[in-house]
Amino acid sequence: MDYGLRERVVLITGGARGIGFEAARLFAAEGAKLALADINVAAADAAAGRLIDLGAKAIGIGADITSSAQCAEMLARVEDGLGPLSVVVNSAAVLDDKTFLESSPADWKRTVDVCLYGAMNVLHTALPGMVERKFGRVVCMASDSAKLGQARLSYYAAAKAGVIALVKSVAQEVGGAGVTLNVVSPGATNTELRQEREAGLRASMGEEKYARRVRSVLKMYPTGRIGEPKDIANAILFLSSASAGWVTGQVLSVNGGFTMT
Repeated sequence: MDYGLRERVVLITGGARGIGFEAARLFAAEGAKLALADINVAAADAAAGRLIDLGAKAIGIGADITSSAQCAEMLARVEDGLGPLSVVVNSAAVLDDKTFLESSPADWKRTVDVCLYGAMNVLHTALPGMVERKFGRVVCMASDSAKLGQARLSYYAAAKAGVIALVKSVAQEVGGAGVTLNVVSPGATNTELRQEREAGLRASMGEEKYARRVRSVLKMYPTGRIGEPKDIANAILFLSSASAGWVTGQVLSVNGGFTMT
């Protein structure tokens, strides 16, 4: 299938690892030019180097998406280095493992700043050029916790619910300019972020209790497994493609059947 992405310029926030980097690999295989943004500039540069080793054109950019000024600088670097931006994938996120009563306003602010305000900053920076050029694809990452709620992820779920509302609203405003915005909502996915969270749980719970937890989680997935980054990246690739031009304002759950709403 030709996704129509050859020579398209793609910016992926949180692109240094996990779902973001896996999506970058798929875009690169389609001939796209990649800008990988991450708050950790060394990680962004290293990830871009891995794509370059595969024959792709790629750059790494250090950026804190909670800063609108840094988002503007990020866009300038993308377009100076690669050309006009066609695709944005908002994959940057932070994640805590606390009950709401254990958390603090500082925890809420950090999560909302990255997961919601960060997405707002990136969209507010990137969309004007897309609207002017009459073409753009935006894919934001959410979470099934945003639709159902999830214990120990309350303020993360709240921020991601905000992302869904943001995408649906902005999609109505810019659709006439040939710009689409959609959400991919993963279930549990075997990313570095999840592995770090699970390692903390395993240490705090002990081996036996943690093993029971793993079995309990897997029972909630009709496919019998949690997701891999490529499962999610394939959906991102489609929604960014020429074939998805009539898909906008949608939330696509890629979750092994965990939810079916």
